[in-house]
Amino acid sequence: MSLEFRHIAHGYGDVQALRDVSFTAAAGEITCLLGSSGCGKSTLLNLAAGLLEVQQGSIWLGGDVLAERGHAPPPEKRPVGLVFQDGALFPHMSLARNIAFGLSRDRHGSVEDWLDQVGLGGLGERYPHELSGGQQQRAALARAIAPGPLVMLMDEPFASVDIVLRRRLRRDCRVLLRTRGTTGVIVTHDPDEALDIADRIAVMEEGRIIQFGTPEDLRERPVTASVGAIFGGTQVVRAAREGDELVTAFGRWPLSIVTGSMPDDHALDLLVDAERVNCTADPDGVAVGDEHQRGECVRILLRSEAGDELTAIASHAIDPAARYRPIPRDGSVRAFPAR
Repeated sequence: MSLEFRHIAHGYGDVQALRDVSFTAAAGEITCLLGSSGCGKSTLLNLAAGLLEVQQGSIWLGGDVLAERGHAPPPEKRPVGLVFQDGALFPHMSLARNIAFGLSRDRHGSVEDWLDQVGLGGLGERYPHELSGGQQQRAALARAIAPGPLVMLMDEPFASVDIVLRRRLRRDCRVLLRTRGTTGVIVTHDPDEALDIADRIAVMEEGRIIQFGTPEDLRERPVTASVGAIFGGTQVVRAAREGDELVTAFGRWPLSIVTGSMPDDHALDLLVDAERVNCTADPDGVAVGDEHQRGECVRILLRSEAGDELTAIASHAIDPAARYRPIPRDGSVRAFPAR
């Protein structure tokens, strides 16, 4: 069943956390809310869960209002499952009793099946403190989904485990949700995680959704340079267009470096790939802030007098005391109106 947010705004005192947010998490799909800390993604999740009351706008589940101003059913009255970063298992209950919590008495017999589904078969009598971090998260997922919620809401559910286990947990979580046809909304700050698990991604900045689409949409067709930088392993450089040149903190670059359409705006954000930047010694260039050997290449951090930074890749040794002029290769940069 789809979960729809319509014109949601929310504030904490004088701080506006969400600003007119609207999007739909489609039925049976996994939607990721992606952004840095403080962008509003967890606030959205808490509004859907009933941990916060809606101040403006409404949240719909299928064709019915789930929550709006003056209508705020508590979490236990909503057909949603919740998983948080720390799992939040009941410490005084065994693993089996944790999963059985909230199940009707006639469904308690399915607890062992749930343990098997999340790779915890035979561990039902253990207590949370006897489990690893990854096992606790598997148990939390099983406990949340066992009652059959229409929507699963997950806030940074894999952040507390190591990277290798995180990848496996993401895969298992995706398979479990998709197999059951459960709509999932997952909060994350990790773009790799969003690409791994999501059918659609909402990129958030300062309480707004900047772009909403499939992983392919965001990788191949970013609407801003900042979105492109998140998924493309690239970096953003500010520029001003003057005639047939782009004036940057790292020197003047020719318009020929830009591929695709060129905005008419004077102020631009350029999306630059470090591996496609030519870097030559020049006494009028910028200083080297750091260097790092990567196989046969050297990753160079260049820093302008004003503190702007640009990473470039050199195929030869560099002199850390020298100054360098970086120029992206022709057709290697995408340009966007400055934000």
